[in-house]
Amino acid sequence: MAEPISDAAVVAVLRPFVRAARPVLAGLRDADPFGLRVRPAREADADRDLRDKLLDGLAKVKVPGTARWASMSVQDRCEWWVYRVGRVTTIAAAVPGLGGALARSLPVSSTVGAAGQGLLLVAIAGEHGVDDENEVIALLGHILFERDLAPRTADAQADAAADARADEMTGDLRDDDGRSTARRVTTALWRMGRALYAVEDELDKRPHGRFYHDAVGLLPGVGAVGKYFGEWSGLKRASKKAHRRLAAHR
Repeated sequence: MAEPISDAAVVAVLRPFVRAARPVLAGLRDADPFGLRVRPAREADADRDLRDKLLDGLAKVKVPGTARWASMSVQDRCEWWVYRVGRVTTIAAAVPGLGGALARSLPVSSTVGAAGQGLLLVAIAGEHGVDDENEVIALLGHILFERDLAPRTADAQADAAADARADEMTGDLRDDDGRSTARRVTTALWRMGRALYAVEDELDKRPHGRFYHDAVGLLPGVGAVGKYFGEWSGLKRASKKAHRRLAAHR
């Protein structure tokens, strides 16, 4: 019988995960080649040329950093992240080739699902204004592993090790032009899943879909559909738990 995994071991896995999550989340945000994030929202003006009218319209789209985004509620911004993370998680799970050799050596549902939920929780914490690393680790420990962690600031050696591990997970996240492609982001997601697999016995504690999602997931031909909706349901349940916990700790 395997020895139980200690809280310290869980914290040691989650610390580099949280550090890797931040640049991956940045990669999930839309590029800003037209300066939309610094463009103020303006009312319609007949004297403005077509280009300016188009850019003014785009600046009102719900994209992180735009004026429209700033006017959204925390709940709405978090909901945006549910859909954004859900899409990339689905891509990573549905197209294992994006993960290269990693995808052939790891179980999809437990690793990509856990990494996707962890990524979402870091995003939600940020929208709630929670940036302290130890608080975010405690949030992930509570929702993913049902543990009440009390992480302390890492010493110099552990801090350096966490940085090195986070760098391994993000890898070549951006191309030569500084952009993150779908392939690079999903490969990073696979690496993050592999990191969580170090606490494999804990992964089943994370929020899952309903029983009927699991039932459909076992059927030939339509199993992938059941897994998709199961992971989607799990993401939304993780989001709701995060909101409740963050609201209770204000």
